[in-house]
Amino acid sequence: MEQTISNDPVKSPVIQEIIMSNRIGAISVELAKRLDIEPVKALQMFYESQTCADLHDKSTGLYLYGDLYIVDEFLLENEHKGENSSVV
Repeated sequence: MEQTISNDPVKSPVIQEIIMSNRIGAISVELAKRLDIEPVKALQMFYESQTCADLHDKSTGLYLYGDLYIVDEFLLENEHKGENSSVV
């Protein structure tokens, strides 16, 4: 029995939220490794970032990219913030 797009369970908002939560967890674990910080701290930093906001905003298309790409985007954002905060 072939499912139509409108009946696709993966399109369900609940399933989409589960997928997004899983992705954010994987992104946070990778950030924790790269930044040598606790995963909970990495999760907090990610949630407070523009990269996370962009990931949730379908119009940016960031959700289409892989988790490692998103990690790199976050690190670039974080690096850019550091440059701006040192300018007085």
